[in-house]
Amino acid sequence: MSEREYFDCVRQRPGMFVGKTSFHMLTAFLTGYDQHAIRHGDPGLAGWREWLVARRGKDCNHAWPGQVLHIALPDGWDSMWDLAPADEKHAIEVLFLLLDDFAADREQTQGTHQSD
Repeated sequence: MSEREYFDCVRQRPGMFVGKTSFHMLTAFLTGYDQHAIRHGDPGLAGWREWLVARRGKDCNHAWPGQVLHIALPDGWDSMWDLAPADEKHAIEVLFLLLDDFAADREQTQGTHQSD
């Protein structure tokens, strides 16, 4: 299963992976995914924050979950721990769209390097 397929499985059934679905729980899950991958010699989400900053076009002092929220909710938010239900739903949708784009870009880059 590719990373994109895996992320799509999580997107389709987030509660199966994190219990109560929330932006915070999904970002915590993905941080764990990243740390497990790194521990076992895989790239995990290496380059993800930098990719988000490039996508957004500017940097700030937030870790990658804050970068996703800047993209999903450009008018701002009060607390990532207490998003309004509509904002939470939108942030989760944007998170998975961005993850898919990131994984697709990485697949394309890896494919280019493998053929060299």
